Amino acid sequence: MKQNTYFNRELSWIEFNARILTEALRKELPVLERLQFLAIVSSNFDEFFQVRVASIMRQQNNDSLQRDSSGLTPSQLLRQISARSHQIMHRQYQCLTKDILPALAEKGICYVPPKDFTQEQKEFSQDYFKSTIFPLLTPLRIQGDFFPSIVNLKLYAAFLLAPMHGIKPFSDIPGYDTSQPFIAIVQVPSGLPRVLWLPEQTKNKSFALVDDLIIQYGTQLFPGFTVTETMLFKVTRDADFSVDEDSGNFLNAMEEVLLQRQTASFAVRLVCNGASPAILSLLTQKLDLTPDAVYQVQGILDPATLQDIHNADSEGKLRYPAWQHFYQPPEEPYWDLLKQKDLLLHVPYESYQPVVQFIADAADDPDVLAIKMTLYRTGSDSPIIAALLRAANNGKQVTCFVEVKARFDEERNIGWAAQLEKAGVTVIYGIVNYKVHAKILMVMRRENGGIKRYVHLSTGNYNTKTARLYSDLSLFTTNLQIANDATQFFNIISGYSAIQSMKYLSMAPVTLKSNILAMIQREIELSTPENPGLIMAKMNNLCHEEVIDALYDASRVGVRIMLNVRGICMLVPGIEGMSKNISVVSIIDRYLEHSRIFYFQNGGAPELYLSSADWMNRNLDRRVELMFPVLDRTLFKEIYHTLQLYFADNTHAHELQSTGEWKLRTPGKNEEPVRAQEQLYKKYKKRMQRAEAQPEIEFKVRRSD
Repeated sequence: MKQNTYFNRELSWIEFNARILTEALRKELPVLERLQFLAIVSSNFDEFFQVRVASIMRQQNNDSLQRDSSGLTPSQLLRQISARSHQIMHRQYQCLTKDILPALAEKGICYVPPKDFTQEQKEFSQDYFKSTIFPLLTPLRIQGDFFPSIVNLKLYAAFLLAPMHGIKPFSDIPGYDTSQPFIAIVQVPSGLPRVLWLPEQTKNKSFALVDDLIIQYGTQLFPGFTVTETMLFKVTRDADFSVDEDSGNFLNAMEEVLLQRQTASFAVRLVCNGASPAILSLLTQKLDLTPDAVYQVQGILDPATLQDIHNADSEGKLRYPAWQHFYQPPEEPYWDLLKQKDLLLHVPYESYQPVVQFIADAADDPDVLAIKMTLYRTGSDSPIIAALLRAANNGKQVTCFVEVKARFDEERNIGWAAQLEKAGVTVIYGIVNYKVHAKILMVMRRENGGIKRYVHLSTGNYNTKTARLYSDLSLFTTNLQIANDATQFFNIISGYSAIQSMKYLSMAPVTLKSNILAMIQREIELSTPENPGLIMAKMNNLCHEEVIDALYDASRVGVRIMLNVRGICMLVPGIEGMSKNISVVSIIDRYLEHSRIFYFQNGGAPELYLSSADWMNRNLDRRVELMFPVLDRTLFKEIYHTLQLYFADNTHAHELQSTGEWKLRTPGKNEEPVRAQEQLYKKYKKRMQRAEAQPEIEFKVRRSD
């Protein structure tokens, strides 16, 4: 059998979601953390089906027989996606029903279905339904050609109805087909907490779900009918829309795309529970879905919306032990610190406060004249946005490159952009046909009769909330050449500056890919049997075939290649004559690994880079990205040791096999367990303790005897 050169991109992503599920299956983890991993699996699948599967379905609908680089046609790929996704979701819901919920009950947090309500709980739930839920419900019938709009990713309850004896509903409506079943649907109100805490006679905390109550008491919605069958369901729709970037009004065009996502797009997947053949048959027919696109599960639908359960653990005993985000307030302004040396920030082990404070100081410092930065995902209630607004109100020249095409954050980014423009900020809405994904900030400050430039470059977004959950690295520097490159970068993306070469910054789609390929080629040329080359790279995804082919070429001449890829990996490792010298690991732990680190041995003169870009087609060819070097030798060594630690992990790392299987690493007989994230946390904790420890000054007084 011929060995494939590449793994399929989509199937590789599904295995990433399977690795997340593996964390939920770990019985040694705190139960609410396991529930959180189950929720992540659901959220990930939602986005995957909206974007990737929708795109493949569109290819199939166009009768495309073209095979991808893994050799699969769209139809073949959809079948494999469905088969593997069904397996994972089956394990996910088994874990939820047979493991997580019983484990929660043992800890005093009990899920109670309506059939098990006590009399007090029944009365409480009936009253809550009547007073709070019922007024929000709007039942919609499905009959004949009429099919109501099903909103993307919203939860619905469906009812199969039978007229009570002696009642002939709708019989006087012309054309109404009474031979078809009476089916109605109701959207579960998203404005209410889904979790409803029930009265309990013991010290336990019991909860039901709003959708349980709608199913249980739904007969009140349909006077004259009895409910014979019920079903909960959620529809995933195509969200892979592209905006017309040549539109006369780009923002209006983007808002149209946001509306289309909700109801105007075609259905991609139906997730449901409850055994109602009649309802399921009608829904699949109306939504034009094949059986492969239907995911019937047992138990609570959609674990991603159960976050309120976390509120029951007020003491945090059912979650990970708290890890601090270490922060040592500087004894002097950042301007003075950065004149002495570059600074490195590693979140979430270290607090994101230095970035927030740096921008806040720039907004208030009378000597700061201008601020330029890119914004991709900022989160809600952003203190960074607040600082930029304040800077503009203080008369500073503020320029922001707001990427409104950041998928699923478009609406929020449009809102931020409008606020910034209103305050006098110069807002640039990205670049036509390219997403600005680079993370860069530059502050221009008047000093000693001239202008001093301070630059911040990062692997992650300017988002204070994800900075508590995502592992990212960023660099503060006043290096003159990097500042010159940063100035040139902003001029390039702001208008009509001709693209010129930059000395230290590599920019996609201009030089980043070619520089990576050149460094791989350099490693090939410098590698010898006595002193083989070495490439170590950490990233989120690896699926750029040109880069993969270059890595294969390097492996063939003996270059050792160590890859740490969190998600998608299309490269096939461990194949004689192609990739024998390549190993691939993936770490899934309490923090999302998001940093991109690239190390090249370079014949004994090693180079190390950080980047906003993965080695993907979209990042290297269709986005504006940056890769930047770590020039400070102390910071270089620190990042290098961090990179080595990621490859030493043997508790939360999976290793990719040439078959495509990911095997969980475990410590050998004589090996100590190594958990990279825990080791990093301990490192920064010790550093903080050393910084806080004040040396005692002892005065020794000489006395005459």
